[in-house]
Amino acid sequence: MRGRYRILLGAAAGVGKTYRMLEEGRQALDQGVDVVIGYLEPHDRPDTVALAEGLEVVPRRKIEHGGVTLEEMDVEAVVRRVPELALIDELAHTNAPGSQNQKRYEDIEEVLDAGIDVISTVNIQHLESLNDLVFELTGVRVRETVPDRVLDEADEVVLVDLTPDDLRERIQAGKVYPAGRIESALQNFFKADNLSSLRQLALREVAEDVEARRSVVTFDDPLARRAIGDRILVLVEPGPSGQRLLRRAWRSGQRLGADIDALWVHPPGDSLSDRDRTALAALRRLAVTLGVHFLEEEDGDFVAAVKRVAGDRGTTYVFWIAPQERRLELALGRSQLYRLIEALPGIDIRLSADRPRGRQEPQ
Repeated sequence: MRGRYRILLGAAAGVGKTYRMLEEGRQALDQGVDVVIGYLEPHDRPDTVALAEGLEVVPRRKIEHGGVTLEEMDVEAVVRRVPELALIDELAHTNAPGSQNQKRYEDIEEVLDAGIDVISTVNIQHLESLNDLVFELTGVRVRETVPDRVLDEADEVVLVDLTPDDLRERIQAGKVYPAGRIESALQNFFKADNLSSLRQLALREVAEDVEARRSVVTFDDPLARRAIGDRILVLVEPGPSGQRLLRRAWRSGQRLGADIDALWVHPPGDSLSDRDRTALAALRRLAVTLGVHFLEEEDGDFVAAVKRVAGDRGTTYVFWIAPQERRLELALGRSQLYRLIEALPGIDIRLSADRPRGRQEPQ
């Protein structure tokens, strides 16, 4: 039987996720549960270190890389120990090269599959579908992300909340970062506006998670499920704009409860530059991460290809980057947008801006 998974979600570092994880671990221990720390990252915070005292720690695995000794969670050791509950911090962490898995959330899945309950922690900015939005809000591109399905598949997602003013006070008091990093943190990522935006994202994510768990309906007949369900078709091109559109469509799909297809249409015999090949590979990886079906059509008629795929896939919504078209083409009804609307009666078409709403990412 798979273990039970509880994720503590926060708006930013310092809100108290790790402390809460340890509190819950100690409470479970007091109730007679066999608890171990699979991995803990206390960040030299005295209160956190003190709370961990007395809890059994599974020794970490040491990995040599580039002449440096790195430490990661020893997944096999945790599974061999067979505790009832494992506390595993920072699920978005990227493991050192040579580790059993690339990401810690994959380590956690192995622990859960062994029948061990897990409590873990993550910040809202690490969700893959929010990567572009977090960059627009804060100006910081988060490089370590996890698929949103990690939260969806958890048994429980709990918000660890702290107001922006309270968090900034904690940072100012030296409870989050050492003295040398305090001013930089407060003037950059931890500005009040940034924290307020991230907090709103975290609150919304947990509210949507609760609502999704309440409204889950199971159908025995796959045809019945398809008949009442929405399906999104995202028209993408290799590059950052295609990734942004895919993430935005995925968020909408979550609210609609819709399956998502991504479609790239290219002319026959079209050759890609090395840069475009790299961008296409990145787009495919993102689709896999989000659980999106990636489709490729070779066709000189873009609209005809979209119409064909939309009919085959049962599409109810189309997401597309607003095309840059001349006024004369629009007036004469020859634009791709006009043709697409005409070709897809009964299907909603949603257009997205070509650039992020806010900050421009450095090249």
